[in-house]
Amino acid sequence: MTIQLEVCIDNLESLHYAEQGGATRIELCSSLALGGLTPSAGFMHMAAKYATVPVYAMIRPRQGDFLFRSEDVEIMLADIYAAKQAGLQGVVVGVLTAHGLVDSDILTSLVKQAQGMGITFHRAIDQCVEPMAALDTIMAAGCERILTSGLQANAYDGIGMINHMHQYCGNRLNIMAGAGVNSHNVREIIARTGINEVHLSGKTTRPTQMLTVAKQAHMGSADIDDFEIPITGVENIAAVAAQLTL
Repeated sequence: MTIQLEVCIDNLESLHYAEQGGATRIELCSSLALGGLTPSAGFMHMAAKYATVPVYAMIRPRQGDFLFRSEDVEIMLADIYAAKQAGLQGVVVGVLTAHGLVDSDILTSLVKQAQGMGITFHRAIDQCVEPMAALDTIMAAGCERILTSGLQANAYDGIGMINHMHQYCGNRLNIMAGAGVNSHNVREIIARTGINEVHLSGKTTRPTQMLTVAKQAHMGSADIDDFEIPITGVENIAAVAAQLTL
C-alpha cells in the first residue's frame, strides 16, 4: 500500500526541504503558527513553478473559528480562483455553521469555484458536533479527503475516531491523519486506522543569515525571535518517509 505523505509549509525555502525529505504532496499556507492561512498569490505561483509534487493551497482568510461572514466567503472564492490561475492542483477548505455543523451552502459554493481541482476539507471537522453527519455533507459536496486528528488534540490520541471515520467512508472519501504525526507514531497510526494518507509540518528553525542585527525592536510579539526562521526540517520529513517504506 502506497502511503501519501503531505507536508504543510509556509515559505518557499521549505518547499525544497519537504520534497527532499520525501513529501508526495504539499499543503501551501501562510502563518502555520496560526494553524495555516491562505498563501499569497505570489507564493502560489512560485510553488507551482518549482514543485515536482501536487500542491494544494489552504483557503482560510483569517485566524480563529470557521464561521465565516459573506465578505470572508467572497475572499475565499477569489483565492480559489487565484490558486487555479496559478496552476495548483487543489485547495484546502473548511466552513462551519454557528451550531458546529458543516456549512453545506458555503461548501457547495467553494467546491463549485474549485471545479477541476482536488479538494481537501481540513481540521474544521475536528470542531464539528456531529462528525459523522459532517462526513456525509463533505462527501455529498464532492470533496476527495478530510484532514483530521480524530477530534482530539493530536492524531495519535484520535486513532479510534480516525479508524471509525475510515470504516464509515470506505472508498468514498480519503481520511488523512494530521496533528502530532511523527516518525515515532506514524506506523502505529496507519496500522490501527487503515488509512493511507498522513500530514505533518516537520518544522524546525534556522538562524538568520544576517551579519549585523539590531535586536531592540520586535516585529510582533516579544516572545518570537525575529532572527529564527521557521522551516521544514528535511530530516524530520525523511524520518517519517523512512517509516512508510518499511
